[in-house]
Amino acid sequence: MHQQFLQQTIELAVNNVAEGGGPFAAILVKEQQIIAVGVNKVTANHDPTAHAEIQAIRIACQLLKNFELTEYTLYSSCEPCPMCLGAIYWARLAAVYFACGRGDAAQAGFDDTLIYDEIIKPPAQRIIEMRQIQLADAVSPFQAWNKLESKIRY
Repeated sequence: MHQQFLQQTIELAVNNVAEGGGPFAAILVKEQQIIAVGVNKVTANHDPTAHAEIQAIRIACQLLKNFELTEYTLYSSCEPCPMCLGAIYWARLAAVYFACGRGDAAQAGFDDTLIYDEIIKPPAQRIIEMRQIQLADAVSPFQAWNKLESKIRY
């Protein structure tokens, strides 16, 4: 079944290119049933976060009215980028299967090496300026959260 779902992501990605989108697609599956489909809409939506995996996760979570997808498998036409990888972990997916690797994406002009390299650096050493500024009440949102009895942990 893995190959069939991956083949579908390839076809969706090719169709998305023909429609002016990026060459990426993703499908979320549970018990051999497709729950959500996402295609890359970065340029169409003017949204740098509109990657196929993120789109599929958003659609599934809205459909299911849940932010956890612990019993779901993601099939992606390409190895998820660092942003999508973060979303995958936040959604707590059961498994991820992908067709192309990050090297294939890099050869097509979608190279995430810089981001992988930047993530491991301390914020002050990143090429985009990132500085922590100490404020007296900076932790007050977390204090409010910790006091909240009705919170939903994630």
